[in-house]
Amino acid sequence: MNWSLWAVIAGMAVVTFAIRYTLFGLGGRLRFAPRVQQALRHVPVAVLTAIVVPMVLLPDGTHWDLSWRNPWLAGALASAALVLGTRKLLAAILGGMAVYLLWRLI
Repeated sequence: MNWSLWAVIAGMAVVTFAIRYTLFGLGGRLRFAPRVQQALRHVPVAVLTAIVVPMVLLPDGTHWDLSWRNPWLAGALASAALVLGTRKLLAAILGGMAVYLLWRLI
Protein backbone atom coordinates (compact mmCIF):
# COMPACT_ATOMS: atom_id res chain seq x y z
CA MET A 1 0.00 0.00 0.00
CA ASN A 2 1.04 3.52 -0.67
CA TRP A 3 2.15 5.71 2.27
CA SER A 4 -0.19 8.52 1.13
CA LEU A 5 -3.16 6.19 1.52
CA TRP A 6 -2.11 5.48 5.11
CA ALA A 7 -1.70 9.21 5.70
CA VAL A 8 -5.24 9.85 4.48
CA ILE A 9 -6.63 7.06 6.69
CA ALA A 10 -4.72 8.38 9.71
CA GLY A 11 -5.92 11.93 9.01
CA MET A 12 -9.52 10.79 8.77
CA ALA A 13 -9.14 8.89 12.05
CA VAL A 14 -7.74 11.97 13.81
CA VAL A 15 -10.52 14.23 12.52
CA THR A 16 -13.22 11.70 13.47
CA PHE A 17 -11.74 11.23 16.94
CA ALA A 18 -11.40 14.98 17.49
CA ILE A 19 -15.02 15.66 16.55
CA ARG A 20 -16.37 12.86 18.69
CA TYR A 21 -14.12 13.65 21.64
CA THR A 22 -15.22 17.27 21.55
CA LEU A 23 -18.90 16.36 21.67
CA PHE A 24 -18.78 13.30 23.95
CA GLY A 25 -15.71 13.84 26.11
CA LEU A 26 -16.33 17.49 26.77
CA GLY A 27 -20.11 17.35 26.35
CA GLY A 28 -20.84 17.93 30.01
CA ARG A 29 -18.84 21.14 29.99
CA LEU A 30 -20.07 22.47 26.65
CA ARG A 31 -23.20 24.57 26.57
CA PHE A 32 -25.02 25.09 23.31
CA ALA A 33 -27.35 27.96 22.67
CA PRO A 34 -31.04 27.05 23.05
CA ARG A 35 -31.61 27.40 19.29
CA VAL A 36 -28.74 25.00 18.57
CA GLN A 37 -30.12 22.49 21.09
CA GLN A 38 -33.54 22.76 19.48
CA ALA A 39 -32.04 22.22 16.01
CA LEU A 40 -30.00 19.21 17.18
CA ARG A 41 -33.19 17.44 18.26
CA HIS A 42 -34.13 17.12 14.58
CA VAL A 43 -30.87 15.51 13.47
CA PRO A 44 -31.86 11.84 14.04
CA VAL A 45 -35.11 12.25 12.07
CA ALA A 46 -33.31 14.07 9.25
CA VAL A 47 -30.59 11.42 9.01
CA LEU A 48 -33.09 8.54 9.04
CA THR A 49 -35.15 10.28 6.35
CA ALA A 50 -32.06 10.83 4.22
CA ILE A 51 -31.29 7.11 4.42
CA VAL A 52 -34.80 5.70 3.94
CA VAL A 53 -36.39 7.94 1.28
CA PRO A 54 -33.88 7.25 -1.53
CA MET A 55 -34.07 3.52 -0.77
CA VAL A 56 -37.88 3.57 -0.96
CA LEU A 57 -38.27 5.79 -4.02
CA LEU A 58 -35.23 4.56 -6.00
CA PRO A 59 -35.06 0.85 -5.13
CA ASP A 60 -32.56 0.04 -7.88
CA GLY A 61 -30.50 3.13 -7.10
CA THR A 62 -31.06 4.89 -10.40
CA HIS A 63 -34.73 4.93 -11.44
CA TRP A 64 -37.77 6.31 -9.63
CA ASP A 65 -40.38 3.67 -8.85
CA LEU A 66 -43.64 5.16 -7.64
CA SER A 67 -45.77 2.30 -8.92
CA TRP A 68 -47.88 -0.11 -6.91
CA ARG A 69 -45.33 -2.83 -7.76
CA ASN A 70 -42.66 -1.27 -5.51
CA PRO A 71 -42.55 -3.35 -2.29
CA TRP A 72 -40.37 -0.76 -0.53
CA LEU A 73 -42.98 1.93 -1.16
CA ALA A 74 -45.85 -0.34 -0.08
CA GLY A 75 -44.06 -1.20 3.17
CA ALA A 76 -43.19 2.43 3.88
CA LEU A 77 -46.76 3.59 3.26
CA ALA A 78 -48.15 0.81 5.45
CA SER A 79 -45.67 1.67 8.19
CA ALA A 80 -46.59 5.37 7.99
CA ALA A 81 -50.30 4.56 8.15
CA LEU A 82 -49.79 2.27 11.13
CA VAL A 83 -47.71 4.75 13.11
CA LEU A 84 -50.18 7.54 12.41
CA GLY A 85 -53.15 5.33 13.31
CA THR A 86 -51.81 3.50 16.35
CA ARG A 87 -48.94 5.70 17.58
CA LYS A 88 -47.06 2.47 18.31
CA LEU A 89 -43.61 2.29 16.76
CA LEU A 90 -43.20 -1.48 17.07
CA ALA A 91 -46.55 -2.07 15.35
CA ALA A 92 -45.49 0.23 12.52
CA ILE A 93 -42.15 -1.53 12.08
CA LEU A 94 -43.61 -5.03 12.14
CA GLY A 95 -46.57 -4.08 9.95
CA GLY A 96 -44.37 -2.34 7.39
CA MET A 97 -42.03 -5.32 7.27
CA ALA A 98 -44.97 -7.72 6.86
CA VAL A 99 -46.42 -5.68 3.98
CA TYR A 100 -43.01 -5.44 2.34
CA LEU A 101 -42.42 -9.20 2.57
CA LEU A 102 -45.93 -10.05 1.34
CA TRP A 103 -45.57 -7.57 -1.53
CA ARG A 104 -42.34 -9.26 -2.61
CA LEU A 105 -44.02 -12.67 -2.60
CA ILE A 106 -46.88 -11.45 -4.79
